[in-house]
Amino acid sequence: MKTREGGITVVVNPTKVDADEVRETLVAAARSADVPEPTLVETTAEDPGFGQTRAAIADGAGLVCALGGDGTVRAVAQELVGSGVPLGLLPGGTGNLLARNLADGVVSLEEAARVAFTGIDRTIDVGWLVLDPSPEQQHGVPRPADNVHCFTVMAGVGFDAQMMADAPEGVKDRAGWAAYVASGGRHLTDPPFGLDLVVDGRTRPTSKARTVVVGNCGELTGGMVLLPDALIDDGRLDIATVSPESLTQWIGVAARVLAKRSDGPSLERDSGSDLVIRLDPPQLCEVDGDVLTEAASVRFVVQPGSLVVRVVDGDR
Repeated sequence: MKTREGGITVVVNPTKVDADEVRETLVAAARSADVPEPTLVETTAEDPGFGQTRAAIADGAGLVCALGGDGTVRAVAQELVGSGVPLGLLPGGTGNLLARNLADGVVSLEEAARVAFTGIDRTIDVGWLVLDPSPEQQHGVPRPADNVHCFTVMAGVGFDAQMMADAPEGVKDRAGWAAYVASGGRHLTDPPFGLDLVVDGRTRPTSKARTVVVGNCGELTGGMVLLPDALIDDGRLDIATVSPESLTQWIGVAARVLAKRSDGPSLERDSGSDLVIRLDPPQLCEVDGDVLTEAASVRFVVQPGSLVVRVVDGDR
């Protein structure tokens, strides 16, 4: 499939790549693919890609690509949900988690551009996180609001979010996923929090936890598959509740995840389309690596088949 109808917009995070250098690469790739020359627009500290994507859609773009980290991908994806305009994934950040979970195996910008410009379209689910939802936000897919955030890969509370918050941006650029390991080590002994979990109206017993991770797909930072049953287009979200009480139990959880074993001590998994957690005390939250704020109640809901992503053509 070639992108011919409508133009191509590439939303670039200039802190991740040299915009002039990538422009040359993308223009050359467009010529080779016989598609229109892409228009590059840069993100800013004030707007990481939301407004730029809305403008591209309004201008009739036939393809919008995200060139940056997972945060850039998330911002672009959030605005493309329900539009029918495909998302192109161009590498430029630490994780590139959505691309990894789509198993496209693309590592270079040149190859990623070829896929974006000439690949096929795949429809996937997205998840929504609602911080301290109002009564109107308790049902259905939430409307856009300041407390509503899209995620394509994962969202988390507690330890997971603290680990993201404490990984310095400069260190992430140099050390990649190892930066999260270093920051996570500082929070292994943080006190647990009280957790009430409701999955599709089914209430689980009150418990204590260190972190809760909700995934639209399974592979997380560093290649760790925390949610092995998660599928990006099954209309469900998978949830892992992690509750180790000591360093030894943390090691046991890590060993269980790396060995792809089933649930056991300090690790419980579940899945559903609508999840609500209540936290005591309130915990820090994150979506696709973007750290948000603390919340006492968080709702996670899936929106099936709502995002189109350009992927590798398996017949090529």
